[in-house]
Amino acid sequence: MKTALLRRSVLALSLVALSFGGLSLAQAQDAKKNLVIGGTAGSNIDQLKVGIVPLLEKKGYKVKLVEFNDYVQPNLALAQGSLDANFFQHQVYLKKFSADQKLDLAELVQGPIAPLGVYSTKRKTLADVKEGDRVTLPNDPSNLARALVLLEQNKLITIKAGVDPIRASEKDVAENPKKLKFIPLEAAQLPRSLGDTEYAIVNGNFAISSGLKLTEAVVLEKTPDYYLNVVAVKTGDKNSAWAKDIVEAYHSKEFKTVVDTKFQGYAKPSFLQ
Repeated sequence: MKTALLRRSVLALSLVALSFGGLSLAQAQDAKKNLVIGGTAGSNIDQLKVGIVPLLEKKGYKVKLVEFNDYVQPNLALAQGSLDANFFQHQVYLKKFSADQKLDLAELVQGPIAPLGVYSTKRKTLADVKEGDRVTLPNDPSNLARALVLLEQNKLITIKAGVDPIRASEKDVAENPKKLKFIPLEAAQLPRSLGDTEYAIVNGNFAISSGLKLTEAVVLEKTPDYYLNVVAVKTGDKNSAWAKDIVEAYHSKEFKTVVDTKFQGYAKPSFLQ
């Protein structure tokens, strides 16, 4: 009898301890003041550095930025817990990468993005394109589709009817009258390809980090909302106090001023217009 009573008492105490432990964990998450945020080289990490970190520091956070040079590691690091958030990708890429890798990541808030652009050291305009010209473009599926749509908008190719524009690939090109040769490369390598090809379609952040200027592009995309950059977090962190403070920073007048003065020409969400 005494043994059974003792066991019940121990069990009850254990459940109470677990309950308090869970509460303490939630409280600790909301009280979190050390943040690690990842971003890719160029404009993405720069926006965090000059526009977001100072605002978070005013709220008492200590923020460490981690710079990446590819589009794979930032999400893996976030899922594994070495990052609290990242800012480098649009929502189309986030959804596809998370689904492919079975990662429980979520969009927190949209932010500005340097537009995708066509660059060339050998041609002044797209009207100068010649038969067989080589075109380098991003090799990740979502940005490859984005690059093909940009070429279609400028009447260099035609994508097959009925193909979802955010999923288009080279197989979906119906017409290529100039017989352009497409060379997919990792996004960070695209600026280096300019010397070897006639055109390079370069993601804005890597264009800027390599020394290219948006004004030097042969043409820039008109960026739709679903290609704006987003802050990503683990889904379970989306409603935490610190995540809400990140959202507040992006929506602030102070950040809008930074974007308007230091990141002119960037595509922006409506709340920063």
